[in-house]
Amino acid sequence: MCFDGPVRKGDDMAKKKNRYEQIIEAIFLKYYRAGADEVPFERSDIVQVSEDLGIKLPKNLGDVLYSFRYRVSLPECIIEKAPEGYEWIIRPAGRGRYIFALTTEANISPSKRLVETKIPDATPGVIEKYALNDEQALLAKIRYNRLVDIFTGLTCYSLQNHLRTTVPDIGQVETDEIYIGIDKRGAHYVLPVEAKGKTDKIGIVQIEQDFAVCVTKFPGLICRPVAAQFMDNNAMALFAFEQTEKGIAISSEKHYTLVSAEELSPEELKNYQKRPF
Repeated sequence: MCFDGPVRKGDDMAKKKNRYEQIIEAIFLKYYRAGADEVPFERSDIVQVSEDLGIKLPKNLGDVLYSFRYRVSLPECIIEKAPEGYEWIIRPAGRGRYIFALTTEANISPSKRLVETKIPDATPGVIEKYALNDEQALLAKIRYNRLVDIFTGLTCYSLQNHLRTTVPDIGQVETDEIYIGIDKRGAHYVLPVEAKGKTDKIGIVQIEQDFAVCVTKFPGLICRPVAAQFMDNNAMALFAFEQTEKGIAISSEKHYTLVSAEELSPEELKNYQKRPF
């Protein structure tokens, strides 16, 4: 059930939600008007709404927004106000400013029917031992096993980890890793890579921001954003994206499993030779 007005301190529905859900829902309802496709708000609204609801203010205000942009779904109260075939996402709109925006549904998650490709594991053992979290472990495995090269067919080089920069009309953004690629013609590419653990989600906003970073910081290069995610069986799904008239679309998806040399049989190698490029 979703109320038409802002959630207030003491509401029964508010008591059943965690504080992040209460805050983001109250902000949305505060500014939403029927038929709107954008709902602007500011970072300071988190403070005001927390006080209105009697909620202890989170130490990291940005984590409220980060959670709903990249980790979890928005509350059902917000989801149900999107027309069929659309969904609400949170976009940055300048320093301390954001927008709930309607966009066509984009379920970026690994396909359950896609074949997996075994790749001999070149990850150094010491890296395996000390990788601190899923995201960092995934980035390391991609880097040491040259999976961006294999996936894209380009020769790629890691330029920078966790690039933080400012993009006009968006504000500060961060990309997990930037690769520079070269094809057989000698043309140069920029490949922003986003990495996600098993429980996180790949957000369309991140890919939009990666395209914006390419335009702003690397205007002379061909932009090819890539996203990667660990799957339940520790395989890795890689996605490539392109911009279309309908928005961001997945142009390619591949699944890779890192194995020892003994686990890759001659029969499997023969089957790989029969696959189309």
